[in-house]
Amino acid sequence: MNAPNGHQRPAAHRRIRVAVVFGGRSSEHAISCVTAGNVLQAIDRDKYDVVPVGIAADGRWVLEVDDPSRHQITDTGHLPAVDAERATVALVQTDGGAGLVVSDPSAPPHALGDVDVVFPLLHGPWGEDGTIQGLLEMSDVRYVGSGVLASAVCMDKAFMKVVLTAAGLPVMPSETVTAREWASDPVAVRARVEQLGYPLFVKPARGGSSIGIAKAHGPDELDDALEEALAYDPKVLIEVSAEGAREIECGVLEKVGGGVEASLPAEIRVTGEHEFYDFAAKYLPGEHTELDVPADLPGDVADRMRQLAADAFVAAGCEGLARVDFFLMPDGSLVVNEINTMPGFTPLSMFPQMWAATGVEYGELIDRLLTLALQRPTGLR
Repeated sequence: MNAPNGHQRPAAHRRIRVAVVFGGRSSEHAISCVTAGNVLQAIDRDKYDVVPVGIAADGRWVLEVDDPSRHQITDTGHLPAVDAERATVALVQTDGGAGLVVSDPSAPPHALGDVDVVFPLLHGPWGEDGTIQGLLEMSDVRYVGSGVLASAVCMDKAFMKVVLTAAGLPVMPSETVTAREWASDPVAVRARVEQLGYPLFVKPARGGSSIGIAKAHGPDELDDALEEALAYDPKVLIEVSAEGAREIECGVLEKVGGGVEASLPAEIRVTGEHEFYDFAAKYLPGEHTELDVPADLPGDVADRMRQLAADAFVAAGCEGLARVDFFLMPDGSLVVNEINTMPGFTPLSMFPQMWAATGVEYGELIDRLLTLALQRPTGLR
């Protein structure tokens, strides 16, 4: 029986075929691989027929190894990457929807069969930003997570702030600087930015995993921080540092029957020499952070945060899942820091930990996301 948009549902007698897509062209390539490794290890193989599809750093799609251990950060800190030398794979239209075709110089192209749903475990630009979502929409393939607009808005932190502000949600004051502005009139840029007051956080507007982020404590550090962020993105967000704030996160999931729910919040406390939650503190081996899952919060504050997380999810038009990050300010107010439409699933990632504390274990979480994706049609909705 065909679905309403013409895409054929998987036959009852076979497993649901899932293409787990990971890697990508962004600076978060390695973290995407780590996320995929954990999903490949935990997904229910009795229910799902899994095809691992890697996107190499040069953009090439390949049929990757179905070996979770290959997609991990080693004890020495070595970062995994998609093997660009493997057989290439392409998504093609079929009578039933879309399928995968593998091409290898040593053999004729061959079809792997139809794909029922894609789990796009991509972080950053060229994946989490609406690009692959648009490709899947045009190919009439169901997929996990937010659609084109919500993915693009939440990836671009400057536009995310515009949307959240319009919805009446609190955000930190900020300025946006482009590479063109910085090159043409750095004096004007410095004057505009310094009105915010120091210290400031300088970050790529469309980045993630704390890559390219620096804290400028004064004017003498601003130029270097801007140059660092611009190396990753020609658009940079500069925002007031939430001094003295607690960093607390909250997961949001759609319900299978409709509506959304938020997880118990969790808190991140950075230890050692790390002044903020940077890449090393997030992912590399060592004792860099302390996690409180759930966070030690008064009941009314936790309830208010969960409601704000759900409100932010709805305001941005998110679907499936998101992680909403907050600052709990010293005066007790809450500020939305950002929305991540494809949060990490690494062993140190907060999203699965928060849902486990809320009563949704990792395997169940994966199954729920795939169920939601299969129930949702592609196209306008």
